[in-house]
Amino acid sequence: MTEPLVSLVITTKNEEKNVETVMKSIEAQSYRAIETILVDNGSVDKTKELARKYTGYVYDKGPERSAQRNFGMIEKARGKYVMFIDCDMILSPNLIKKCVSMMESGDHLALHIPEIVLGKNYWSKVRRFERSFYNGTVIDGARFFRKDKFVEVGGFDETMSGPEDWDIDKKVKQIGHIGLLQAEDETGNWSLKKFVLDRGVNSAEYGSLIYHNESEFNLKKYLAKKGYYAQSFNGYVEKWGKDDPDIKKQLGLTYRFFTVFVENGKWLRLIKHPLLLGGMFYLRLSVGLRFLIAKINK
Repeated sequence: MTEPLVSLVITTKNEEKNVETVMKSIEAQSYRAIETILVDNGSVDKTKELARKYTGYVYDKGPERSAQRNFGMIEKARGKYVMFIDCDMILSPNLIKKCVSMMESGDHLALHIPEIVLGKNYWSKVRRFERSFYNGTVIDGARFFRKDKFVEVGGFDETMSGPEDWDIDKKVKQIGHIGLLQAEDETGNWSLKKFVLDRGVNSAEYGSLIYHNESEFNLKKYLAKKGYYAQSFNGYVEKWGKDDPDIKKQLGLTYRFFTVFVENGKWLRLIKHPLLLGGMFYLRLSVGLRFLIAKINK
């Protein structure tokens, strides 16, 4: 039986320091029916030059990542399945195989994929801890899609930069179901095992997922990025309505500061890590203030 083709779309802008690592993680996949498409947005470094060592599908498109993703996933992808990847991500070796298996055996139209934030400093550990609570919730966003359904809902909303991941989830949920990938992984002699370990994470402890190589956490850059994304929130709320139940959770204080961390027994993890808990809520408060400032300025 022929394996269905999977189109992996990587969006880049001046990512020469990351592009070869993500490409190597794709080369190391146990699933072989993959095409890799890189969509660049005006890089002035060696991003495209390095990418062409691994794929012949390198394109230029802008002005934002939503347009880049749509171009790759709708216009250029030939696969039955499409997945978008940021250039600072690393795919565990059996990830695509597990995604295809779950999609082929169920009725999912898309999948949420767990992420692990790399880094050894305190704030990187806080981000890794915080991100683990979001898997499969409305704070999460699907990455792996049936292409026909991605096209059916119109892809990403190109007027947004930030909440477009939430927006595509809402559009897909109107016609079907989004699953959460839950699969064991065996890294074995994985070529990137040491790379991940050197950044604070033992891959043998985790299943099939994405490692997010954000480098060591920088609070100033993190808040600046969140403030930029907040500029699109008004359009997202206007599109779906302020009383939409998902939006109430995504942008409301109760769910973002409390419920998402305690639902379904997750509170047990909180009490085991009080130091990380304190840092996590400091970050949440800082982001909340940045969003409030952006809203006032708007």
